[in-house]
Amino acid sequence: MAGPVPTSPADMRAYIIERLVGETGEPDHVTESARKLAERAVPAIIEGLTESLSLTVAIELKTVELTRFADARPKGKGHAMTVAASASSPDAMILSVDANAVAVIVSAFFGGDPDAKVAPISRPLSPTETEVATLFFEAIAKAMNGSGERAFEFKMPLSPAMSGVELEKHVIRDGPGVRAVFSMSMPAGSGTFALTMPQRVLLKHRGGNDDAAPGQWRQRFSDEVMRSAVELEATMPLASMTLGEVAQLHEGQVIEIEQLAQSKAMLSARQKPLYVCEFGKLGKNYTVRIRHPFDAGQELMEGLLSA
Repeated sequence: MAGPVPTSPADMRAYIIERLVGETGEPDHVTESARKLAERAVPAIIEGLTESLSLTVAIELKTVELTRFADARPKGKGHAMTVAASASSPDAMILSVDANAVAVIVSAFFGGDPDAKVAPISRPLSPTETEVATLFFEAIAKAMNGSGERAFEFKMPLSPAMSGVELEKHVIRDGPGVRAVFSMSMPAGSGTFALTMPQRVLLKHRGGNDDAAPGQWRQRFSDEVMRSAVELEATMPLASMTLGEVAQLHEGQVIEIEQLAQSKAMLSARQKPLYVCEFGKLGKNYTVRIRHPFDAGQELMEGLLSA
């Protein structure tokens, strides 16, 4: 899963602060923006579900809380999840639904008795149930998308819903996020679904202009944080060795640098990788040229594939 690529100075500034500080804005500002977004979306979600799935449900916003984006993964065999990409981020929103809600939705979708209680699903979803969950997520994404300049521009159709082993293995990048949890109820049963967004994606579309004046940025970040000096470190991979070979290294031994090592230099600060760079030389000075922002999820996947 590729990470978001900053496309403007404002996006790059937010990316760096997120990596080093661990948060994107003032907590109250983030939660209030998320709450307003969720509350305004409830009527649209109900309308979208009625239109797409022919369901009449009662939906209520339960909680809005700050969280880590990696914690968006639901736990349970009957749960489902999908990741919504947008024009500005490949992981702009994670949608999840619990086993109770999935069972109710599937029953109603296929004309089950609306007054008969439905048992929660306690196993990975079948292909048919996964398809219904995907339709459910798409109705929510369309309701959350909005319109005009502030629209999230979620890419439709969404990726198919995941459950079971596929859900557990899916790599989710970490970072500061915000989660809104909704309850949904029908005569046949009730359940919950949730949406989780990176804080900086939410603030870009619902927290004001990211190209705001410096005075507005100081409201989000203290002057002390913005003036903090950090030491940059550049490291470059040399070669792959077995533990046995490493144990036999000795003083004076020359280690050959791998051919592509120069293009895999890592620029870090406070032990936080920021950019993937290319090592080089300009005149008498050694240099690193920034290639693209570091993405932990992609790095993990490449490591697993090369192992």
